[in-house]
Amino acid sequence: MRIALVAVLALAAAPLLAQTPPAGPPGAPDATRVVSGTYQLDPRHSQVLFTVNHLGFTEYTGQFTAPTGTLVVDTANPGNSKVDVTIPIEKVLTTVVGLDTHLKTPDFFDAAKFPTAKFVSTKVTINGTSATIAGDLTLKDVTKPVVLTARFIGAGNATQGAKKLNFGFAATTSVKRSDFGINYGIPGVSDKVDLTINAGFVAP
Repeated sequence: MRIALVAVLALAAAPLLAQTPPAGPPGAPDATRVVSGTYQLDPRHSQVLFTVNHLGFTEYTGQFTAPTGTLVVDTANPGNSKVDVTIPIEKVLTTVVGLDTHLKTPDFFDAAKFPTAKFVSTKVTINGTSATIAGDLTLKDVTKPVVLTARFIGAGNATQGAKKLNFGFAATTSVKRSDFGINYGIPGVSDKVDLTINAGFVAP
């Protein structure tokens, strides 16, 4: 009985063992793989990170998860490309549950009154595999101009499902939180906030 069971398991495993493992990830830093069109931000693989200086001792990073948005790509005229990102304030997340709760209060983001923040581009300038994205950041009903420095990460077709084109970039900028009416804790917790948007996009 044991010999028969081992034989059955060996036959079942044979097709898996015969498969050739992938040579590498499907995405590559090749911008020519990206074609013109409108792409959706992938909330499962995108983050908005924020970093502050805490009491002069450490840098502390939190994040907003599950952002949404779109990117319009015009490869013939890259300057016509547009991006918008909506950030759910309720999705703020750090390593401290009590801090997560405090950040949602009027001391900081006031999530009940201002449930989302938003970035909308006004100008996109492409420089090889990097880009400068000027736009407006709206937070707590205050809109200020910001400039993102974006770095292309990679593009390629997904290996599962509909195997749609995916690509992404990482964008950084810095803002003063006091410009948006978030003054709690300054100067112990820095006014300057470094932002990073890790954005993954997928074809519709």
